[in-house]
Amino acid sequence: MSRVVAENILPERDTSAMFGHSMELSSGLPPINSASTKPTLGHFLKRVGDVRKEATGDETPVHPVLVDIGEPRSIPFVLSFNNLTYSVKVGRKITLPGFMRGPRRPPAAADSLDGESFFTRTKTLLNDISGEARDGEILAVLGASGSGKSTLIDALANRMAKGSLKGTVTLNGEAMESRLLKVISAYVMQDDLLFPMLTVEETLMFASEFRLPRTLSKSKKKMRVQALIDQLGLRNAAKTVIGDEGHRGVSGGERRRVSIGIDIIHDPIILFLDEPTSGLDSTSAFMVVKVLQRIAQSGSIVIMSIHQPSYRILGLLDRLIFLSRGQTVYSGSPMHLPLFFSEFGHPIPENENKTEFALDLIRELEGSPGGTKSLVEFNKSWENMKHPRNTEPAEQQGLSLKEAISASISRGKLVPGATNDASPSSMVPTFANPFWKEMVVLSKRSVTNGRRRPELFGIRLAAVLVTGFILATMFWRLDNSPKGVQERLGFFAFAMSTTYYTCADALPVFLQERYIFMRETAYNAYRRSSYCLSNALVALPGLIFLSFAFAATTFWAVGLDGGFSGFLFYFLIIFASFWAGSSFVTFLSGVVPHVMLGYTIVVAILAYFLLFSGFFINRDRIPPYWIWFHYMSLVKYPYEAVLQNEFNNPVKCFVRGVQIFDNTPLRAVPTSMKLKLLQTLSNTMGVPITSSTCLTTGRDILKQQAITDLSKWNCLWVTVAWGFLFRILFYFSLLMGSKNKRR
Repeated sequence: MSRVVAENILPERDTSAMFGHSMELSSGLPPINSASTKPTLGHFLKRVGDVRKEATGDETPVHPVLVDIGEPRSIPFVLSFNNLTYSVKVGRKITLPGFMRGPRRPPAAADSLDGESFFTRTKTLLNDISGEARDGEILAVLGASGSGKSTLIDALANRMAKGSLKGTVTLNGEAMESRLLKVISAYVMQDDLLFPMLTVEETLMFASEFRLPRTLSKSKKKMRVQALIDQLGLRNAAKTVIGDEGHRGVSGGERRRVSIGIDIIHDPIILFLDEPTSGLDSTSAFMVVKVLQRIAQSGSIVIMSIHQPSYRILGLLDRLIFLSRGQTVYSGSPMHLPLFFSEFGHPIPENENKTEFALDLIRELEGSPGGTKSLVEFNKSWENMKHPRNTEPAEQQGLSLKEAISASISRGKLVPGATNDASPSSMVPTFANPFWKEMVVLSKRSVTNGRRRPELFGIRLAAVLVTGFILATMFWRLDNSPKGVQERLGFFAFAMSTTYYTCADALPVFLQERYIFMRETAYNAYRRSSYCLSNALVALPGLIFLSFAFAATTFWAVGLDGGFSGFLFYFLIIFASFWAGSSFVTFLSGVVPHVMLGYTIVVAILAYFLLFSGFFINRDRIPPYWIWFHYMSLVKYPYEAVLQNEFNNPVKCFVRGVQIFDNTPLRAVPTSMKLKLLQTLSNTMGVPITSSTCLTTGRDILKQQAITDLSKWNCLWVTVAWGFLFRILFYFSLLMGSKNKRR
């Protein structure tokens, strides 16, 4: 049935006849019979690209089709939605007493009185919305801002929390599992979420690595990307970086087309788009919708919201749904708009844009006392009169969901890694690539994006080197006197805390990628666990380099003990500190939504870690009700490890003879007087004490600092374990905080 409708409509909106000069390249294309021949997107891209090259004299090699479709066949997909209702609770404004407030606004027709309380009220965003979308057609949702367009798209795309949406959404009469929908569909967000330092070609290539079947060769993926670049009109910008506020890149329209290209790279069966023409000029918007029409004709269902389509774009749309405050005021073909409004008593004047007239009328009715209630009721009666609801079971109207998906896959639809299993949900794997492949691609993308911004790592390295230089010159060649001991303790406390503070720059990394991550994982481009491990692996080389730079700058300059083995452990514990600090900050970035708030929390918590590390107050002096924080301090373990690395030599002496008076008021008396005092102490205690007698060894200092719990190697392993713990917590924060669904 959908094919007959398509045949009847397509000749009436032939683009070469309707739109003249803007679609000159379409005139060179052979006609397409949608009933008998239904090429895939690869064929469309090749044919359009070839004609464009012939017309413009482009010498770029022609990109061949990816799949041989063989014998074409009709594959009906019908996405039906019935009685969709969605409500949210919003805060109620506190009103003044009756004699002080103005006249009360009458409630909107779509507002519900159920669930209201003194502090909240229930607002209905969707109110009993029904309709259907078929493959080969574009369903467009129109309405003024706040009418519920994006909410309806989210509802159909399963971006609502479970239980919050009432009604049913079925594909070929079968309810879709969330897992299946993620694989066979794609959602193009309204915002352009892209990595700024990747080129257009690289961005689409990485998308193909994530979304195309693992059985597709690298060369065919490149051909796919090149064909898509040509079709989206991005050939001249293919080698240009996306850019951001600080780096010049592609234009706004080109960026928008790249965003669409990312999500249509795998030729999904269902494509949802939230205002894909937003921010584009009329020609670019028409090109985008023309691409969407070809995707639909290749066997996909295309559902999009659009604010106000032009006359040319309207000719490409097959079905329209007009919304007003969450209610349907029109549902049907664009061709029936004049008849609908004529029977409603508001005929559309000749030579006027039909959608503009409809939207203006709806907006006018919304401002009237009765609202759009009359139009909503007329639409219901008009639909019942002109198009009575078909009660035939969905299974008899076309193929079952399993048969339709199987036939679509056999025709070359690029559903990732499809198989021929028994149930629809098991026909396609959850992810297109294995775990290790995702990690490789994610790591490569992160390295490529970071390599083009060397100033970020350069600033971090400079901060570490400057800090190390200041510490090295401030604590230059410390001696083994009691003063030297105190200075060593201060150096170690500051050095270990510095390693954590310099990790704070990792905070904005994920915060900048958060919405890209949410968009990609929402439709199973890769696993969250792959992202976590890739994030950790990419960070390791930089942390190793920073650790070595800091250790080499300070170890010998300060005069620390232990030789090469001591330096090696010093390097390892600094690396472990960088690892734990980076993991801690990365975990916070998965929990805290804003950069400034994140920095405030990081600085505060790291200050608490230093306070409870044991430097300012020994462990045995910390009040019992705070001792738990001492063991949670990330600074405690590396601080105790470097102290043991420095002072664990049983034969090295730090206090000899008269040096015992250095930290007392007697330090100012003459040396001869100190020797007499030592002799008196010796006689009194019965122990010979001379000016060369060792009174305090390194182990005595460790006991004085209450560092007796763990060995230095155990402190190292605990610090490393903290890093792994925070990486695991980061994974769970992604798992819980990136559902990307409305509640």
